[in-house]
Amino acid sequence: MSDTPARELGWGRFILQLATVAFAYFAGGVPAALFWGYETADGTFALSSTGVAVSVALSMASAVLVAWLWLRGDGALKRAWNLGTPASGWTTTFIYAVLATVAIIGWFTLGAMLLQALGFGAPDTAEVFGWITESRFHFILWIVLVAVFAAGIGEELMLRGFLIDRLDRLDGLRGRMWPIILLQAAIFGSLHIYQGVSGAIITGVAAIGFGWLRYRCDGNLWACIIAHIAVDVIMMSLAYAQTLGMLPEIAS
Repeated sequence: MSDTPARELGWGRFILQLATVAFAYFAGGVPAALFWGYETADGTFALSSTGVAVSVALSMASAVLVAWLWLRGDGALKRAWNLGTPASGWTTTFIYAVLATVAIIGWFTLGAMLLQALGFGAPDTAEVFGWITESRFHFILWIVLVAVFAAGIGEELMLRGFLIDRLDRLDGLRGRMWPIILLQAAIFGSLHIYQGVSGAIITGVAAIGFGWLRYRCDGNLWACIIAHIAVDVIMMSLAYAQTLGMLPEIAS
């Protein structure tokens, strides 16, 4: 599974890699956000559904490209992005993905209820789901660009692939599964702070599950990718069905 030889990774080089990937992510989607943005009646700039979806996809593509360059240069590409045939077989991989999908969707529901009961409030997803459910076109656009590409494939390559591999090569973390899983989960959760504290906590806990699944599959990413795509497609589809009146409104 590992490449030979793999370049040693120190903390300074790790921080540089993380910084350049983060810059690529945040810079990559700016043109699309600006191009499809619009001016509201009161003269303020607003993001459009199309602009956000395309921006997220371009941001992820930019980040993946920079991460690919780092991994290739370090001789770690095959180990970090293990997309070969799973050693346990496709049937077992699919079963893991289904179980992970059910567990994570269950956690989204129960976790939101628990955090509300503790006074943290509900995850702030109204604006995002508003963009997703704006029209049939936008629903399909978000499914393809965000649920499948940016989140399902991109986030797994970046978080469970690139980040976990980088952390596992650092002095003090090498070979320590749970500290690595918790660190990548904290970073993943912080990326969702736009959903509020509850959203960050809920997605952070979900990332613990994805991280464990990556190790359970000996570094192969297919179970994580399939489960992540399934979770996002199901959640977006439920939101869209709700706007069509096919599901009852859920009180917040």
